[in-house]
Amino acid sequence: MGIIDDLKLQYKLGGIAFRLIFWNVICFLVSLVFFYQFKSGVFDFPNWIALSSEPAIFITKPWTLLTYAFFHYGFGHLFFNMLVLNFSSTLFLTFFTPKQYLGLYLLSAFFSGICFVLGFYFFNLSASIIGASAAIMAILVATTTYSPLMNVRLLIIGNVKLWHITLVILVIDLMQFRLENTGGHISHISGAFFGFIFIKLLQNGIDLSNIVTNIISFGSNLFKKSPSTPFKKVHKNYHKPVEKTVSRIVTKDKTQQQIDEILDKISQSGYDCLTKEEKEFLFKAGK
Repeated sequence: MGIIDDLKLQYKLGGIAFRLIFWNVICFLVSLVFFYQFKSGVFDFPNWIALSSEPAIFITKPWTLLTYAFFHYGFGHLFFNMLVLNFSSTLFLTFFTPKQYLGLYLLSAFFSGICFVLGFYFFNLSASIIGASAAIMAILVATTTYSPLMNVRLLIIGNVKLWHITLVILVIDLMQFRLENTGGHISHISGAFFGFIFIKLLQNGIDLSNIVTNIISFGSNLFKKSPSTPFKKVHKNYHKPVEKTVSRIVTKDKTQQQIDEILDKISQSGYDCLTKEEKEFLFKAGK
């Protein structure tokens, strides 16, 4: 089995978390080919992929509220995010379904993107963001909200509570809020908030992931070919066959008819009026 066949098999059997990681890696490889500036050693993402805080750009390219969550600025950025995504996904899928996982990833990216645009608008700043960190934070915080006391074994530290890990990551984000990558930290905190709200609503019977599920179902049904109806040949000179009438008259059995006649004779003239043959016949019929 070749590498391509092996990847196809892994993609088919790996589950939703593996597929999201796969697409993040594919998008990174694509960006290396098309958006990496080898002279300066940095990525230059176009504004139809990166999410810009400029209203004029953002309004005309609303799909960037999702595309930004599948690209990364470098290998270190990608590696760390995919490491945390794999860790968070394993915990989240212990309690919830793949549809809820995908719905949370996409909705949290959308929500965090909106918060980034609004935040920079009020701060009177201009920038663009790339990365899956906000969606990953949503998945981690959602799992922590649902099961904060879950024991997680780390290689060096040992067993710790899940809420300890989440708290450390959130504190680091808050400490760096005004130092660098302000837009990224706004999206991270927004993703964490959305993950918390997602679980609280779910516990009250409101599953926000149904929004994504319904949109995907609508899209798949829209492009699905309607089943073709078989051709029906019409004969204009068709005549309905005439049904044969079934006679409702039931012919009596000869023996029963003869018995009835003898019984009528007895009722009229008595048993003594019967002949010897009639008496013998009635006697044999009674056996």
